[in-house]
Amino acid sequence: MNKKYTLSYLPQFEHDLMAARDYITFTLQNPGAALRLIEDAEKAILKRLDNPLSFQPYPSLRKRKHQYYRINVRNFSIFYVVIENVMEVRRFVYSKRDLPKIT
Repeated sequence: MNKKYTLSYLPQFEHDLMAARDYITFTLQNPGAALRLIEDAEKAILKRLDNPLSFQPYPSLRKRKHQYYRINVRNFSIFYVVIENVMEVRRFVYSKRDLPKIT
């Protein structure tokens, strides 16, 4: 029997995602690419929701109560934790940034 997980988004994830959307839309002037990125991120998160613990944990330098996991979507990384039956999506970060410092 597969365990069912519910999905939760932290405000920081939403802020990160909207900042990326705004940068792609307004600075790069490519609203279509911004929309596709959001759609791809949503699909990847929903796909991972089926079994979020079956992937290798992200090797964080910080000691954490809950292990981080990572989803790669284009040039971005989505970070989440699993707390009981909740997959909590925490960050949406451009992969070229200093990930150990951010996460």
